[in-house]
Amino acid sequence: MSRTNGALEVIALGQIARDLAVLVDDLPGPHGTTPVRERRELLGGKGANQAIAMAQLGLRPGLVGVTGDDAVADRLLEQLAGDGVDPTWVVRRPGTATGLVVDVVDRCGGWHYLEDLPPEVLLCVTDLADAASALAEAETVVIQLQQPTEVALTAARMARRGVARVVLDGAPQDGAHRAPLLAEADVLRADHHEAELLIGRPLDGVGDTVRAAKELLKCGPGLVVLDAGQDGNVLAWDGGEVVVPLADVVVVDTTGAGDAFVAGLVAGLARGAGPERAGRLATAAAALTVGRLGGRPHLTVLGLVEQMARLDGRGWET
Repeated sequence: MSRTNGALEVIALGQIARDLAVLVDDLPGPHGTTPVRERRELLGGKGANQAIAMAQLGLRPGLVGVTGDDAVADRLLEQLAGDGVDPTWVVRRPGTATGLVVDVVDRCGGWHYLEDLPPEVLLCVTDLADAASALAEAETVVIQLQQPTEVALTAARMARRGVARVVLDGAPQDGAHRAPLLAEADVLRADHHEAELLIGRPLDGVGDTVRAAKELLKCGPGLVVLDAGQDGNVLAWDGGEVVVPLADVVVVDTTGAGDAFVAGLVAGLARGAGPERAGRLATAAAALTVGRLGGRPHLTVLGLVEQMARLDGRGWET
């Protein structure tokens, strides 16, 4: 589905940050040092990563988020535009430094995050005023739930004024807004830890995750997607469920894999794919991301076709 009037197909609402990713053999102990094998400085944050990935998948995305008013923000916003993301609704907070995430990855692929993401670089409800019409006009609105829950709920309701598909990524921070927020969702996606927070209990294995997804369907979403660890991802909807296995790839850094997954899921659904096919595209997008240091996506048609062929013997028609 594509609009002919030039409106954005999708708006992502979430974090924007400067990412510094470094690869080391081992983490140093107290007073110790270790050489850096690889370093990358990137535009990052979950909102930015998802928007960039959706642009690479051929959608027209915009981004709602917050930066500071510093020179770092100048560079990040220029990069966003260069990546095909409309930054019109990014708020530049006066007197605030743009968020920073340091991603230290060891030789076993384990990540260690150092985050400087103070409340000032999160959205507040008043920040959404200028984006209200865009949220209502977009075909899909993706809301990343590391933002305050009141903001997420307001954005979801703004999107509901139009015909947008509302996609929630994560678990609400505020339990008081959980039920009304889930009731506004068309799609809910959560990693394993977030799924346990949503369901209120530990999840052990794929069967338990399937049961949790079916429980969450009763809260309002038409499609629930939960990470089942090494078993893959569970997708459940009214009348069906499927477990999409992970792709067999070499993992360098899992940072950004979930963001690429969300982008692939959104792109698949936007183009009319059913849940299983959209889940396979999402898995392929995530697989292309984990082989590189840092969370920035690098999704190509050739790479997606190759990964889809590994998953099910068929390419994905672009």
